[in-house]
Amino acid sequence: MAGAPQPRFDQINLVVRDMKAMVAFYGLLGIEVGDMPPPWDEHHLETGEHTVSLELDSAASATSWNQGWNERGTGVILSFRVADRDEVDRLCGVLVDAGATVMQPPYDTFWGSRYTIVQDPDGNAVGLMSVPDPDRRRPPPDPPTSA
Repeated sequence: MAGAPQPRFDQINLVVRDMKAMVAFYGLLGIEVGDMPPPWDEHHLETGEHTVSLELDSAASATSWNQGWNERGTGVILSFRVADRDEVDRLCGVLVDAGATVMQPPYDTFWGSRYTIVQDPDGNAVGLMSVPDPDRRRPPPDPPTSA
């Protein structure tokens, strides 16, 4: 219908195995979840409003910036922007010390950010990326060839 408002990307729901483990993991990333009255407190928690960017990558493209992606095919990466390059490494270490598995060790990207990807307790990919530094940008690699 002409003039109808467009849908607005609004939320991401993670269906989890262990609510307490997930709350603890995302708490290390500064995500605070609200309280829910019993009995729902064990089944649904939420963080409130945030602004997100939706980015689409082919599986072949993902392997060019995430060496741990090659076996996953399709999926989701939840990304967190951090203040600076050192914070990527520090926070990756905190998450690994808490039991996270590293998919992509911290490295300097061609777009000028420091970047790493770890897995949360349910195996979801979680990226940590610094603000891009224009002085650290370099030409991107050639795109992957299509099959």
